[in-house]
Amino acid sequence: MNPTTAGTDHHIGMIVPSSNLTMETELPRMLRAREQTDPAHRFVFHSARARMQQVTPEQLKAMNAQAERAATELADARPDVVATACLVAIMAQGPGYHCTAEDAITTALRAEGASAPVVSSAGALLSGIAALGAKKVSIITPYMKPLTQLVVAYIEDAGIEVLDALSLEVPDNLAVARLDPADLRTHRTKLNLAGADALVLSACVQMPSLPSIQPVEDQAGLPVLSSATATTYRILSELGLPTTVPDAGHLLSGNCPDPGDITRPTTAATS
Repeated sequence: MNPTTAGTDHHIGMIVPSSNLTMETELPRMLRAREQTDPAHRFVFHSARARMQQVTPEQLKAMNAQAERAATELADARPDVVATACLVAIMAQGPGYHCTAEDAITTALRAEGASAPVVSSAGALLSGIAALGAKKVSIITPYMKPLTQLVVAYIEDAGIEVLDALSLEVPDNLAVARLDPADLRTHRTKLNLAGADALVLSACVQMPSLPSIQPVEDQAGLPVLSSATATTYRILSELGLPTTVPDAGHLLSGNCPDPGDITRPTTAATS
């Protein structure tokens, strides 16, 4: 094999809301940047979609019901890891539901002979916070306030105090994807960060934030993460690769330990 083309292709399966425009841009952007520093490991992406247009409890629950069908479709591509993307769809079902969702997707994959581990953006955010050693966080979400409160309750059930939460109140999922990530640099100044161990700049894989992660971390002087950076962290961890992506915040600096299964409660929630 030509040494310039030698290397390993890692196949990433993604279950995304049908109206999501950001999962398939920010995650590949981070992993493409990683390829520049470690060209021996390349990443290939495969998506299955689940219908959802409005970020409402009804549509979120209906989308969750499509996850096993989407996983069955992805199984045919024999991915090395599968990530399911809508954080609030899982957190709105009650504390611990990421375990239920991950297990259901795993079962669907195994039934089709696929052995890929499963990562949810909801579980990944908890893992990322744990990896940072953070006990107190402040968060920004695009959700309406009642949904943000469900996210806060979910995070706090995992033993993490949410000091402050800012809701941008954008119910249309396409409109969320069109929010300017640069605005997050201003939005974060509205949050109480006194005593915070970390800032969740985007508690939503659909709300773009990547261009602001490192600048806000540098300005705020504390670790900054997002659902997307946390999902990337878990993907790399599941692949057994160093969790390094340039200019994507401390979580992806390669200096955070793998928290393992500490975010999986003994009893998972049911819908």
